[in-house]
Amino acid sequence: MFTFTTIERYQDYLLDNPEGCVQAVRYYLDRIKTHASLNAYLEVFADEAEARARELDAKRAAGEPPKKLHGVVIALKDVIAYKGHTLSAGSKMLEGFTSLYNATVVDRLLEEDAIIIGRNNCDEFAMGSTNENSAYGPVRNAVGDNMVPGGSSGGSAVAVQADLCMLSLGTDTGGSVRQPADFCGIIGMKPTYGAISRYGVVAYASSFDQIGIFGKVVEDVARVLAVISGPDDYDSTALGNKLEINIPTPSSNIRRPRVAYFREAIMHPSLDPEIQNTLLKFIDMLQHDGAVVEAVPFDYLDFIVPAYYVLTTAEASSNLSRYDGVKYGHRSRTPQPSLDGFYKANRSEGFGREVQRRILLGTFVLSAGHYDAYFTKAQQVRQLLVDKTNEVFQRYDALLLPTAPTTAFPLGSKTDDPIALYLADIYTVFANLAGLPGISLPLFRHSNGLPFGVQVLADRASDSDLLQLSFNWLLRYKV
Repeated sequence: MFTFTTIERYQDYLLDNPEGCVQAVRYYLDRIKTHASLNAYLEVFADEAEARARELDAKRAAGEPPKKLHGVVIALKDVIAYKGHTLSAGSKMLEGFTSLYNATVVDRLLEEDAIIIGRNNCDEFAMGSTNENSAYGPVRNAVGDNMVPGGSSGGSAVAVQADLCMLSLGTDTGGSVRQPADFCGIIGMKPTYGAISRYGVVAYASSFDQIGIFGKVVEDVARVLAVISGPDDYDSTALGNKLEINIPTPSSNIRRPRVAYFREAIMHPSLDPEIQNTLLKFIDMLQHDGAVVEAVPFDYLDFIVPAYYVLTTAEASSNLSRYDGVKYGHRSRTPQPSLDGFYKANRSEGFGREVQRRILLGTFVLSAGHYDAYFTKAQQVRQLLVDKTNEVFQRYDALLLPTAPTTAFPLGSKTDDPIALYLADIYTVFANLAGLPGISLPLFRHSNGLPFGVQVLADRASDSDLLQLSFNWLLRYKV
């Protein structure tokens, strides 16, 4: 039976299997069908994926050298544009909309002969931490049907977790790749802001959004990042220079890293005591193995989440204003007596409750009477965080944090308390506020049987070093 371990081994397998790509696609299509109850996919491109697999098998048979992602089966979060395919952002607002062009990342995947197998379910417009906000039903964590997978890229995380594809792409605005990776026991990486073009990604908060990668081994994440990163004329926020991404390898000559951690984060009362104790023991192990691991003071922890939600909702209010039923989006069938009523009906019917909440909050903080009190103050907090990270990475190679305060929790258990869900982002939003690369590593298992990991951040544009460090730690410390 076909099994997948790494891209490198898979491509070695293809050399001796003339129909290897077709076998791989059929394997994943069968698993997707068998695990349909997880609701990880909104649409599966079955016929198209098989046709592309046959095309790639024929290329190998003709002697064409395989490209970097030859035959690799990848899924896309339903906020990434794929020409000729439905793009709904998990929302009724865009129900039935077909993308007219490819996102830059899609072009780059296809250029290197990847196979795109489907689009993954997600929280509506990428707003949520549990993947319960999708207009098309919640995604279920493969560790148990009654558990949340995390969000907003929960479908993409579960697709990798449950072997429904090899790797997947999500987006990370405040932890939406790293947190579901943590809940699902896989790797989730958010690169440096601007490392990957956002062209063709449905915008939530433009100065925070970043495409991220889910995988089961660091080497695969690095291979995909090396392909999809780089400058893009269609995205002015993309970095001007392509990051050099090296594929991590075992090394007997590993430089002992200098690692910082915020004591206030690990000792925070919101953190599950068992996760706290495990991270403290992990710090001891790192020190025992020769790493320099030191606590650095951090006085802004309780300001991170408020600043994040003020800024992201403000940007969301602006970005989502285009969805009015005229320029874009759902148009109400109920006759309205006025233009104002027409717009209200379109947006009230098209947007779900959580998206409405964030648009209202963002509009409020941008209003004339509150702009300076909220938006300006949040920008000042953001600058303080950038200054703090510059200070930290002058002395240290990495910053160690929890990924989430708890392990995955039951579906529906927190839907009536949005503030509690917002506060659960306390450890992940920091990387987005400062534009840092971050990764969640699945190192541990809780006594409740659920996976959890550790979050590692690095300085901007140090993505390759972060991947090598992550590779070393998973090799050495994974339970």
